[in-house]
Amino acid sequence: MEISELSPEPKQSYPHEALVTWYSNVRKRTTDICRPLKTEDYVVQPAIFVSPAKWHLGHTSWFFEAFILEKSLPNYEAFYPSYAFVFNSYYNAMGSRVLRSDRGNLSRPTTHEVYQYRDHVDRHMKLLLEAVELSEELVDLLTIGLNHEQQHQELMLTDIKYILGSNPLLPAYDETTSLVHQTNFSSGFISIDEGVYAIGASGDGFAYDNEFGAHKVFLHQFEIAKSLVTNADYIEFIEAGGYENSDLWLDEGWSWVQENGYKAPIYWFKEEKNWFHYTLNGYIAVRPDDQLAHISYYEAAAFAEWKGMRLPTEFEWEVASSQLDWGTRWEWTNSAYLPYPGYVRPAGAVGEYNGKFMINQMVLRGASTASAEGHSRHTYRNFFHPDLRWQVTGIRLVKK
Repeated sequence: MEISELSPEPKQSYPHEALVTWYSNVRKRTTDICRPLKTEDYVVQPAIFVSPAKWHLGHTSWFFEAFILEKSLPNYEAFYPSYAFVFNSYYNAMGSRVLRSDRGNLSRPTTHEVYQYRDHVDRHMKLLLEAVELSEELVDLLTIGLNHEQQHQELMLTDIKYILGSNPLLPAYDETTSLVHQTNFSSGFISIDEGVYAIGASGDGFAYDNEFGAHKVFLHQFEIAKSLVTNADYIEFIEAGGYENSDLWLDEGWSWVQENGYKAPIYWFKEEKNWFHYTLNGYIAVRPDDQLAHISYYEAAAFAEWKGMRLPTEFEWEVASSQLDWGTRWEWTNSAYLPYPGYVRPAGAVGEYNGKFMINQMVLRGASTASAEGHSRHTYRNFFHPDLRWQVTGIRLVKK
């Protein structure tokens, strides 16, 4: 989930008080997510695709400092200049940075110092929002920054789950919180007629640049499931030898299974004849009727093949979405992450975070239980490499 530019359509105007409230609420939710953590939890990085909570806290603050405060608030002084090196993520235009794989080696700055950094940025951002006449460009940057932080909130929840789920003690994050206890409300399939359909964002409200390039596609008639695949469905796949049958897997997927010795989804463990899994509220029995979560594209494609079905394309998903229940799982599609017709990568550093990732990744549609409010759109294009499964991902099937 990356940052991008606002829609090129006319922008809304916001009163200063509304912007201050919006900024404060988003920033508070980030620290609320961290509230159940112990100090040691903030630093751990058990895998390269996971970032420590402390890094997320610093990175989202650095965004506002580097893109807004240093350019728009007169006489602003950076909290600590070297933090730009520590908390830059992928912005080549913004200078050098710590390697992603080394984020867990950052014992300094301390967690306490990172919170001081956040407070410093927040004080000056509120001063800016209350005292400066906000240009359209500044409102745009603020909107990007807040949406960016909300994306990191989702990443923080899933990163924290991976961090705690890699701990041999499998400690609970919060006994009242779970990302995976959702069931389907409907069953069966809906049929979508053959035809030409409009795809992409229209310009009404915020959207990322990869949602634009609105265009039309021709779709053949198809039937798509109203419900998502459940844990019980997937247990059948496992017990039918799904992870041992090479005929079900794409070649890269089969190599991935063999090289890693996978026999089940991430966080799943079998004790005698019963399945258990790690959740944010602890180590518990798998509930059969819950929607399957934390699945890779490789596993989703193999399961679909086992069922004699397939995954939807992202265009099929978008066209059918108004008739579906969605929003609890990011749903893998069978579409590679590519630009829409007429896509132009935005200029400057902010434009680095969509276009340059349009290779070797698959599109997911919908949203998840970890997604922030406002991040569920029919046109939203999430994207990940096909082997990754620490996000709250699921499977919806289409008949062949």
